Amino acid sequence: MKVQVARRDTSLELPRYASRGAVGFDLITREDTTIPPGAFGLVPSNVIVQVPAGYALLILPRSSLPRKKGLICPHSIGVIDEDYHGPEDEIYVQVQNITGEPVTVERGERIAQGLLVKIDRAEWTEVEDHGAETRGGFGSTGTHH
Repeated sequence: MKVQVARRDTSLELPRYASRGAVGFDLITREDTTIPPGAFGLVPSNVIVQVPAGYALLILPRSSLPRKKGLICPHSIGVIDEDYHGPEDEIYVQVQNITGEPVTVERGERIAQGLLVKIDRAEWTEVEDHGAETRGGFGSTGTHH
């Protein structure tokens, strides 16, 4: 699939897949960003992506982010819609510093990955009853005895 991308800083590389079997491509940071202890920060990814019609772009933290940097993504996942690709629509990665010290994400560092996912839009049909038994609520299938 061909995807149009614009880089804010063309001296940094395009997003790329780290291995032949990787499903997510790495996003790298455009500039050094320091996040104070306990604070939230927005880290620029350097790219504006025109998500193909019928797809969504999911932004996920790299699995090593908490261990290596002491950062988490408080919203767990970011969703980039196909119509978010204007000239100022650079993708930012929201992070939270969970350490007691300032954390700096350095220019060119990989902290997140993107995943293109095919989607369908729902056409809602309202019903009075689904005709199924109640399963027991939130977490009902994970009960331990």
